[in-house]
Amino acid sequence: MDKTKTSHEIQFRVRYGETDQMGVVYHGNYANYFEMGRTEWLRHMGFSYKQMEKEGVMLPVISLSINYKKSACYDDLLKVKTWLVKMPAVKIEFNYEIRNENDEILTTGNSVLAFMDVNKNRPTRCPDYILDQLQN
Repeated sequence: MDKTKTSHEIQFRVRYGETDQMGVVYHGNYANYFEMGRTEWLRHMGFSYKQMEKEGVMLPVISLSINYKKSACYDDLLKVKTWLVKMPAVKIEFNYEIRNENDEILTTGNSVLAFMDVNKNRPTRCPDYILDQLQN
């Protein structure tokens, strides 16, 4: 698996509503930042959650871990790097790294999602179009 092909980075500014009274990003928002990275990773690979849902496949998070190293603050420019850990099967696993504009690591994380067949409400294999894209 080509690691350069399986990673993607997005950039955004911390909004005021994502912070507490001290201007520090509320810890729960990092899960949202990871989701932003994961969603854009999928889009970068040529597909989307919306497309998958139309085809009857959902991707619920079944595991999430976050390691906080340093705080992000209001108006900071953040970079979220998202990469695939291994080829997906019934599950897909991502690692994340959030850095500030000084390139300091603020947060790292990992999430595991399961491919679910909406009609059967059961786990299913990763769609072939995702596997094909990752192998090309």
